[in-house]
Amino acid sequence: MQPKARVYADPSRDLDEFERLPDSIVLLIFNKVADVRSLGRCSAVSKRFNSLVFLVHDVYLKFDHVVTIDGDCDDPLSPSSPRHRRLFSNFVKLILSTLLKPFHNLHSTNGGNKPIVPQLSHHSPAQILKNFAHVRNLRIELLAGEVATEEGVILKWRAEFGSTIQNCVIFGGTRVDRKPVFSEHESPVEDSGSIPDSFYTNGGLKLRVVWTINSLIAASTRHYFLQPIIKDHPTLKSLVLTDADGQGTLNMGVGQLKEFREKPPVASAASNRTQVPASNMKLKYSPYLDLPGGMALQGATLVTIKPSSDGSSGTNTNTTESDAFIFGAFEGPFKAAAKSLMKRRTYLLEMNGF
Repeated sequence: MQPKARVYADPSRDLDEFERLPDSIVLLIFNKVADVRSLGRCSAVSKRFNSLVFLVHDVYLKFDHVVTIDGDCDDPLSPSSPRHRRLFSNFVKLILSTLLKPFHNLHSTNGGNKPIVPQLSHHSPAQILKNFAHVRNLRIELLAGEVATEEGVILKWRAEFGSTIQNCVIFGGTRVDRKPVFSEHESPVEDSGSIPDSFYTNGGLKLRVVWTINSLIAASTRHYFLQPIIKDHPTLKSLVLTDADGQGTLNMGVGQLKEFREKPPVASAASNRTQVPASNMKLKYSPYLDLPGGMALQGATLVTIKPSSDGSSGTNTNTTESDAFIFGAFEGPFKAAAKSLMKRRTYLLEMNGF
């Protein structure tokens, strides 16, 4: 009679293969994860994970709901609140009457329902990020863009900040349509390359000014509330603050973060945002612009903004850098539209600081 075979446990099967990975590899994986919420879950898995999670260099923070700084959902700063609409309407009227210099300064150069600061889980970004002491690249995504627009309107902006705004580009359009098919004898839209007189009389210029002011307010407000994050994270080399709508993006690089720390931003007397300095604005406009994919944009507008104190604005190097910033500001059909608008005639405006 043959003896029964004995079964022994295979000790190799009890080993956690993940534990055989060196810490450096695990940290690379966590850097790919980036998302703060997912990293928080990983930190609860084991003591080892907990000790490594907060050493990551790349962090992504996304807001999933909107409350105010004090946790009150009825925010008077929300564009959905009646009080905000009244205050903002009065503010815009004041800005329109005092901010822009007289329209005779406009000339051709012949050059061709949301609060301002949403929160995640009733905590500020600084509180959420306080345990991440080695962050180099930080991306924060708000629930939605702050600037309310009419249905069908396209509005996008991108801004670079140091201690104050350095570059800003705003792209907008009043309506996106399917491109109509014209016969051989039809012309789509008569376009001489100049801004038509109707642009000044039918509220077209005023609308673009409002777009510009609202976008600058949104950008300077985001910049102001980044102060505690930049202060608490001296290792930061790249900071991006965007929104889920893709409406606006604020960027800060190594040099800009250094400038921010050495020369703290000046707060506006009007509200909790960084003061916008006196600036030069270049406006390019097309009543009708073809977009890739069989689409067309009406009232296409590109506004570029730089502080008036920028003494290098006339140099070729600075112009090249500015063009590169504009061309890289948008993606897809909007990038093609911005490139097309850059070829059009430029109109200059001067804006006082506010």
